[in-house]
Amino acid sequence: MQLTFDPDVEEFRAEFVGFLTEHLPSEAEATQRSESSAHVPEWARRWQRLLFDSGWLLPTNPPEFGGRNASVLQQYVYLEELSKRRIYHSFNPQGVGIIAASLLSFGTEEQQRDWAVPILRAELTAALGMSEPGAGSDLAGLRTRAVRDGDHYVVDGQKVWTSGAHDADVLLTFVRTDPDAPKHKGISVLLIPTDTPGVTVRPFASACAADDLDFNEVYFEGVRVPVTNRVGPENEGWSVANGSLGHERTLLWLSFANRLEDMLVDFHPRTALDNDGYARLVMDSFALRLLGSAALGRESRGEQDVPTLSVLKVLGSEAVQSAAERALDNVGPDGLTHPAVSAPPNPLNLECFTSSWFERYLRSFAGTIAGGTSEIQRNIIAQRVLGLPRA
Repeated sequence: MQLTFDPDVEEFRAEFVGFLTEHLPSEAEATQRSESSAHVPEWARRWQRLLFDSGWLLPTNPPEFGGRNASVLQQYVYLEELSKRRIYHSFNPQGVGIIAASLLSFGTEEQQRDWAVPILRAELTAALGMSEPGAGSDLAGLRTRAVRDGDHYVVDGQKVWTSGAHDADVLLTFVRTDPDAPKHKGISVLLIPTDTPGVTVRPFASACAADDLDFNEVYFEGVRVPVTNRVGPENEGWSVANGSLGHERTLLWLSFANRLEDMLVDFHPRTALDNDGYARLVMDSFALRLLGSAALGRESRGEQDVPTLSVLKVLGSEAVQSAAERALDNVGPDGLTHPAVSAPPNPLNLECFTSSWFERYLRSFAGTIAGGTSEIQRNIIAQRVLGLPRA
């Protein structure tokens, strides 16, 4: 299968390449690394603001929200060009890609002005308060409560795995406002500034490194939140959640396809993979690109195919993990220290591309968890693709 694009898409690509050639920060400018997924160094704030002002932050958005009303195919080639350079458009990906996008879909004009635009312009950073102890991928099991008290809600409860919360200015927080409603109902969404009295944020290390502080526990004790900070109608948070994760999942398969293609270079059979493992990596890479491109074509025609996104997510995330595991097995003890990349480090890359094969394998688990675990995706596939009954 050979992907080709209409002239307007290729003109769009050429314009973006020209912008990158002229404006991409140099390594000398980008001296400070990001410390978490909500920590944006000052030079990176300037870079994100330039993208916003030029309409290149989220091209499918209208101009007032950092875009240029691009089509889905134009968005695709935009992401392709970022991938070729192994760079990202924001050091606060969940703030830009999930939280601001959710506010544009469900928020009031005031919320868009006061929260979404500052997040998109890197004036504020945001984190997603969704997972809880005992309620990770199962949002319906959340227990953090918000009780209405006049023109405020009083919030009590706990979140966990909240990436970047200790560096974020605001949390998009899912709370239960009607404990008597069925589990999928009675959920609301609140914007809670992290400096609100009663909010306690505690970062903790990941398995990758003791100084890799991105995950957090967040505690809410009698936190008063204005009703005007509610996103969407009361008790309609399930719809907001589906929309929030929908923003994350639409082209999520492309990130895995790009990563597999990076691995074709980084995990060359002479360095990491045996011939069988490399052949499997090649086949997985081509299969994901083929299936994803077919889904992209349907999306460009306005067809909605949510179950296919689940298939692509499982295929992509598990192919990345399988390749990383096989490479680690092959290189043996050297995998604990040897760099797992052939390309030079890039200051605009959120990934640690100078990390070892071991770290790269550990990080692959994020792909099988974030955006909906493989287990949840298989349930969706079973019910909506294969037509099997619910358990």
